[in-house]
Amino acid sequence: MKTLIQTIAITLVLFASSNIAQTTDSMKVLTDYSLFSEYHKNKDCVSALPYGWSVIEANPTKFSKWIYYKMEECLWALHDSSGTAPELVQSIKDTILAFYDLAIKYRPEDKGYFEARKALVSELWLSLPASVTIPEYEQAIASQPALSSFYYNKLGQLYVANDDGSNGYKEKAIDLYTILVDREPENPVWGNIITDLFGNIDDRLKFQKEAWEKDPQNVKKAKAFAATAIQASEWAEAVTPLEFLVSQEPDNVGYLTQLGNTYTKLDNAPKSEEVFSKLIKLDPNNKDNYFYFGKALMDAGKLSQARTQFLKASEVGNGWALPIFYEGFLYEQAASGCTDFDRKLVYLLAQNTYRRALSMDSNLSEARDRINALSGAVPTKEDYFFRNIKSGAVLPITCVGWIGKSVTAP
Repeated sequence: MKTLIQTIAITLVLFASSNIAQTTDSMKVLTDYSLFSEYHKNKDCVSALPYGWSVIEANPTKFSKWIYYKMEECLWALHDSSGTAPELVQSIKDTILAFYDLAIKYRPEDKGYFEARKALVSELWLSLPASVTIPEYEQAIASQPALSSFYYNKLGQLYVANDDGSNGYKEKAIDLYTILVDREPENPVWGNIITDLFGNIDDRLKFQKEAWEKDPQNVKKAKAFAATAIQASEWAEAVTPLEFLVSQEPDNVGYLTQLGNTYTKLDNAPKSEEVFSKLIKLDPNNKDNYFYFGKALMDAGKLSQARTQFLKASEVGNGWALPIFYEGFLYEQAASGCTDFDRKLVYLLAQNTYRRALSMDSNLSEARDRINALSGAVPTKEDYFFRNIKSGAVLPITCVGWIGKSVTAP
C-alpha cells in the first residue's frame, strides 16, 4: 500500500517537470501494460495501479485509447471501496485532478468526457466551490455536447442552487434543461424542472413565447416554446412554432409528427392529412404514421380511406390491435346511415371487428367495452327467425357501399 502511494506521488512529480521521462525500453512498457491489464481484468486494482502509472510515465500516448479508462475504473473502485485504507483514499483524492489533466492532454479524442469526470470529482470528492465546478462542467459540455444528460443535470442543479437573481444562472438553467427536453421529449423530468423554475407552466409558456417572438428566427427558442406548449396541451400555441420549425427542416420527421398530432388535436383534418401523408412517404415503416393519418381521415369523415390506413398500420405493426379497434369504430359510425335490420348487421360487423382486436391484444379494454355496449344493437334470434335466415348464412352489408363486407348469422 505504501509503495502504491509513493508510486502515485513520484509519477505526478515526474509529469510536473518540464522534461517528461520517456523510456526507451519499449519491452518494459509492453510488459507493464500487460501486467496492468491482467490485474485490472481480475479487479486487483491495488496491484494494477503501479503498472498503470509506470506505463503513463513512460509513454502517455501509446495505450491512451484504453489505459486512462481502465485507470479511472481502478481509482474510482478504490476510492469508493470501504475496504481501502484511508491513506490510499486520501492519496487518490490528492492526485485525481492531475490524473484527469493527463487524460485530457493525452487522450484529446475523449476530452469532454474526462473534463466532465474531473468536474464530477471536484464536486463530489473534493467539495470544491461552484465557482470552480460550474466552469468545469461548462467546458466539458462545450467540448462534447453529446455528453450524458447526467452531466447536464449536474450543471443545471448547480445553476439552480447558486442563482442569486443577478448572475443569470436561472436563465442558464432554463436553457440547459430546454436542451434536455429536446433531446429526451418522452422524459417529463426535464420539463418539470423548468416549470418549477418558473413556478407554473403558464408562466413558463409565456416566457418562452416572448423569448421566441423577440428572436423569431431562433430555432432553439422555437423548439423550447413548442415543447412547452405541447406539454401544457396548449395546441393552438404550439402550431406557429412547429410550422416555423418545419419550414426550416421540411423533412424532419420529429417536427412533422408533432405538427400532425397538433393539427389533429385542433380538429384541423385537412392539415393533419397533409402532414401524415408526407410522413408516410418519408418514413414508410413507421406504423404510427399510418395510424394517425387514419385518425385524421376519420375525423374528416373519409371513413373508407381511414380504414385503408388503419389496416396498413396494423400490418406494419405486425398485428397491432389498436388500428383494428378503430376499424370497428368506423363501422359503428357508418351504421347511422342505415335503417332497421341493415343497421343491426353493420353493428354486428363492428362488434366482430372489436372481437378480432381483442383477440389480438387481450389488454385492449376499449374493445371489450364496445363489444358489451353493442350487445343490444345487433340482430336478435327473432330478427333472424322472422326473416327466415338460417344459422351460418352469409349476409352481405349493402347499406354502406364502401364497407364491402359480410357477416355470418350465428
